[in-house]
Amino acid sequence: MSEPVRSRGQTRRLVLRSGESVVARCRDFCRVALSDWDWPGPPEDDGLTREERELAVEDVLLVVSEAVTNACLHAGGPTELVIRLAPAVPVEPAGGGGESGGPPPRTTGGVAGDLRIEVSDRSSRIPEFRPRGAPGQPGGNGLRVIDRLARAWGAVPGETGKSFWMEVAAPVPGGGP
Repeated sequence: MSEPVRSRGQTRRLVLRSGESVVARCRDFCRVALSDWDWPGPPEDDGLTREERELAVEDVLLVVSEAVTNACLHAGGPTELVIRLAPAVPVEPAGGGGESGGPPPRTTGGVAGDLRIEVSDRSSRIPEFRPRGAPGQPGGNGLRVIDRLARAWGAVPGETGKSFWMEVAAPVPGGGP
């Protein structure tokens, strides 16, 4: 039997041109990738409840929505979306293993890899927190949402703009470490 696709690491790219529904297109693109990769892991052995799995996917889609929306509002629109699935973390079987003489470390079926999401645009301006607006008014919260849901984020300048990246950790079951 072959190893699950999600444990080998994968990359998906979506080249974006100006047009309507770019946020929806990016969300749909990511939803399909996560489904294809069975992220955050197969329901039968990932240790997560159905609700936890759905919430983890919705958090990723919200992060994507906020990053793409920010590119639309503040950077002239996104030019590319890249989503990467890191290889699943090797887990040692109970009783040790690896170099200590036991069985080698293995990747369990239920461990998902972490995600890295990148949104490129033509602006060299690095995102920063904006002052909070009036209560109940929209705007100014996108980067705060990303900051809450992503493990890390930042921007890398390029020749024709920048790439804004976010890392989202795979969820850990409620009883996990």
